[in-house]
Amino acid sequence: MPFKFFILKTKILIIRFSSIGDIVLTTPIIRCLKQQLPGAEIHYLTKKQFLPVIQANPYVHKIHVLDKSLKLLIPELVSEKFDHIVDLHKNLRSAYVILHLRRPFSNFCKLNIRKLLLTRFKINCLPSIHIVDRYFRAVNCLGVKNDGRGLDYFIPEKEEVPMASLPLTHQKEFIGLVIGGKHATKQMPDDKIISVCQKINRPLIILGGKEDFPVGEKVKAVVGDMIFNACGKFSINQSASIVKQAERIITHDTGLMHIAAAFGKKIVSIWGNTVPEFGMYPYMPLTPERSTIVEVKNLSCRPCSKIGYESCPKKHFNCMRLIDEELICS
Repeated sequence: MPFKFFILKTKILIIRFSSIGDIVLTTPIIRCLKQQLPGAEIHYLTKKQFLPVIQANPYVHKIHVLDKSLKLLIPELVSEKFDHIVDLHKNLRSAYVILHLRRPFSNFCKLNIRKLLLTRFKINCLPSIHIVDRYFRAVNCLGVKNDGRGLDYFIPEKEEVPMASLPLTHQKEFIGLVIGGKHATKQMPDDKIISVCQKINRPLIILGGKEDFPVGEKVKAVVGDMIFNACGKFSINQSASIVKQAERIITHDTGLMHIAAAFGKKIVSIWGNTVPEFGMYPYMPLTPERSTIVEVKNLSCRPCSKIGYESCPKKHFNCMRLIDEELICS
């Protein structure tokens, strides 16, 4: 039987430095720790740029922010006298924190060797389990179990985007199209995005970062007023508000995909060089039927990386170019 705290107050530090989607995927851990350990005080350590993702979470007592120097942050963390550390990042930085805090800790298996076997040799030894369920193995020692309620995302009231503030063409209903992605090989080519938008022929709000704005403008120039290019115009929480109000979301493998899953949206996720087998597909245990995965199966070169590249290593980019657009638009 797993050990469980029975003291009145348990102070727990969760470590996840980045990124948007990965932090959203830790939210069931936060909720279950808070709800299943009486009197628990949950602290969270993340990078400064990802603070907005977690800042409105009511289950988090305090957020510790890594800005520039982890060394300077250590005294603050030591002073908290944590009872337990849950390391959901498991890298050199999180190991540095654990080493200096000298408190009991637990973590999860990142399966890096198995991922390497799949990307390099196309040998799939990965377990058929979502990363959220692997995260829960890090809190089994505390007697905490998955409540099956899925992901959380909380938007500060001041960052909610009113429908009335959108263009008139998009105030009744719209589809959200997330064109961003950390790496180019996780994104559809521009001409394919344009083709998809033309086939849908309904009001679309294109979401992404400032770096995606030129692509959004290119799409709008071809497709017309059905497109509202919101790339770079909203904060992450404002973008989450747009996602929350969308009829459905079409997205690459991005952080907004996981935010859409937190809201239980109907999601069409498009996969290029990465594969759902890595365990990072939309986590929707209550409504799995609302998630549709679109990918090109049986490509000998896919997956080529667990993260992505700036261009296709094989130069053909068939993992995206051969995507069936009808599956996206239906």
